[in-house]
Amino acid sequence: MSTDFYNISIVPFSAIIVKICRAYTDTQEDFEDHYQEVCLQIWKSRNSFKGQSEWSTWVYRLSLNVNMTLLKKRINDKKSASSDHIASDITEEPQAFADESLDQLYRAIRQLSEVDRAVILLYLEEKSYQEIADIIGTNPNNIGVRIKRIKERLKKILDGKIN
Repeated sequence: MSTDFYNISIVPFSAIIVKICRAYTDTQEDFEDHYQEVCLQIWKSRNSFKGQSEWSTWVYRLSLNVNMTLLKKRINDKKSASSDHIASDITEEPQAFADESLDQLYRAIRQLSEVDRAVILLYLEEKSYQEIADIIGTNPNNIGVRIKRIKERLKKILDGKIN
């Protein structure tokens, strides 16, 4: 990957890549792996960008797809590993980031479904309902209702009413 490509095509979007990767990872090591994989896939897929959307929209979608794929792989790996070993009943999630309140929010977001994670992250990025719908591939009319439900679920999670 050339430095020019990285500086022009990835660095300006690194904040959203970071947020998406944080929402789909539990540890700093996983976060770094996800971030690196997103950057690699952006570089590998750059020629498939057709210009039918903004570059930023394409980066969002690619970042979400990479993170969802890696999450599914990690879950499948854990399932196969747990079938080989007896898992402990106590699972303490490590703190992945220095800011405790931010870490708590990301832990709550990680409890959402993959699509709901994507929606709330895009909402937090102040994307319009139309932009969110374009990125996740759905109807913009459903986004408002979905965001309201996600906020209610996050509030319950953060208040300790849902595990």
